[in-house]
Amino acid sequence: MKLITVEACYAVVGVYLFVVAARIAGEAWHPRRWGSALFWALLAVTFAGAKWIPPVVVGYLVVTMVVLAATGHVAPGATSKATREERERDAERLQNRIFWPALLIPATAVIGTLVLGKLHVGDVWLVEAKQVTLISLGLGALIALAAALRTTGASVETAAGEGSRLLQTLGWSLILPQMLAALGGIFAKSGVGEIVAGLVAQAVPTQVPWVAVMAYCGGMALFTMVMGNAFAAFAVITGGIGLPFIVNLHGGNPAIMAAIGMLSGYCGTLLTPMAANFNLVPAMLLELADKNAVIKAQVPLALVIFAGNVALMIFCVYRF
Repeated sequence: MKLITVEACYAVVGVYLFVVAARIAGEAWHPRRWGSALFWALLAVTFAGAKWIPPVVVGYLVVTMVVLAATGHVAPGATSKATREERERDAERLQNRIFWPALLIPATAVIGTLVLGKLHVGDVWLVEAKQVTLISLGLGALIALAAALRTTGASVETAAGEGSRLLQTLGWSLILPQMLAALGGIFAKSGVGEIVAGLVAQAVPTQVPWVAVMAYCGGMALFTMVMGNAFAAFAVITGGIGLPFIVNLHGGNPAIMAAIGMLSGYCGTLLTPMAANFNLVPAMLLELADKNAVIKAQVPLALVIFAGNVALMIFCVYRF
């Protein structure tokens, strides 16, 4: 028996998304009132009840959400009521203390991952051992919320309102990572990995160990740029290049390959507008004239990190 499950964490998220949907439905001045309310309500259903809802129904809900977003029925509502003077006054009052609650999230995730999975009384476990990291992350978010309310002196209503405003500002891009990761799983199930393996074997001399590494890292970065998400690329490129060539053919270490391969994929994330939540949303929030300004600023660093990943994998994957 587990006292805290990952489904409980998802249910908390779902409840809050229902709150967001209800708030939007009650805003008569909202430019896309009913479409936005329906979008967030459907997302709430997928979080709160996906374990019990038939997969085909979840699929239809996702398609409906995509249609709502694609047809322009999802839009942000009113902006924050705080004036510039109020924000500057709060910034002067709180200073760097405002960042401490945010740091509690990774701290709780790390400590919880190491500790919570070991706590039990007989057959009663505190958390699911297989999902301890996700559960710890959720607990960290709740702890950070409580700390933020105490630090700022804000009310729960203010937190709910500002959270709703931020979610609406991010809009459909908020769910892009989940959608693309699911798409990557579909690609892997449909045999795309085997097709990629055949094409790579014909195009490059993968019998050379370092060439196999470059093909894998390059494939992770390029496929991530196309898909917009390294998780989507990982299933396809690891199944199509990493496992057959680096691990099976040359005896490479799969753990090292996977870890550095994901980092190579993240380099592609820095270079693509498909990663809208990382690269386009910040430009929008900062009201930059050039919507690709974030990507342009990240190009040199992404290329340097990618080269470092390739060199590190070549040195480590066949030696450890």
